[in-house]
Amino acid sequence: MTHVYSVELFPPKTAEGMNKLKQDIPQINALGPAYFSVTYGAGGSTREGTFETVAWLRSQGIDTAPHLACIGSTREQVREILAQYHAQGINRLVALRGDLPSGMGAGNSGDFRYANELVSFVRAEFGDAFSIEVAAYPEYHPQAGNPARDLENFKRKVDAGADAAITQYFYNADAYFGFVESCERVGLSIPIVPGIMPITNYTQLARFSDTCGAEIPRWIRRRLEGYGDDVASLRAFGHEVVLGLCQRLIADGAPGLHFYTMNQSGPVTCLWRDLGLTI
Repeated sequence: MTHVYSVELFPPKTAEGMNKLKQDIPQINALGPAYFSVTYGAGGSTREGTFETVAWLRSQGIDTAPHLACIGSTREQVREILAQYHAQGINRLVALRGDLPSGMGAGNSGDFRYANELVSFVRAEFGDAFSIEVAAYPEYHPQAGNPARDLENFKRKVDAGADAAITQYFYNADAYFGFVESCERVGLSIPIVPGIMPITNYTQLARFSDTCGAEIPRWIRRRLEGYGDDVASLRAFGHEVVLGLCQRLIADGAPGLHFYTMNQSGPVTCLWRDLGLTI
């Protein structure tokens, strides 16, 4: 099996943040990821930042997969974005529903309601010009209500033309393999790449996890809470946990790993090194 290892960035909100990211990217790129994905804020709130980040990555010759969230957008707006990316030589997208910005009502949700509609639109407008990746939720999306409904939603995206999927982060490998088995039972065979979140800040991680429904196992939470202000010990433990997770995922058949860098090169570089990944 050929494994695919990739990384994710988010567009910085300030010029200072962009300059820092430009300094860190060469270190990450030296690891040899297959591509960099770039996130797209709620309702397109980081649209210009996403375009700027993507354009800079492409100027450096780096394969790039922009995220494209459809909620709050019209067909014409999405068509223009796709045409821009196609003109830049981009051939990979991460197609998402996304979230409306806080304060924006459902009446402003645009022409798309779900990610499968975006996938269908991309295929209708651009055929196979883009390889399309979609989101998957091993512990199921909190808005789905239950795993069966979440699997139905995922199947709609695959049936619409998705080529592969990237999961929400998780720390329970059994949840991932259970999800993959559920997909196989209903005839879904696209690669499902685990999303990997390094552990460097417990407060931030707990907030993210409570929002997106990703479970932090109780034993991990307790250990992280116990470190308090001892950042070095917390990060050493977090590295050990995530490294072990990655090793099991690769050993047991995951098609690759997608690292959520949070725009920090250090944690991903350490994981990449200790996993023995090479260009």
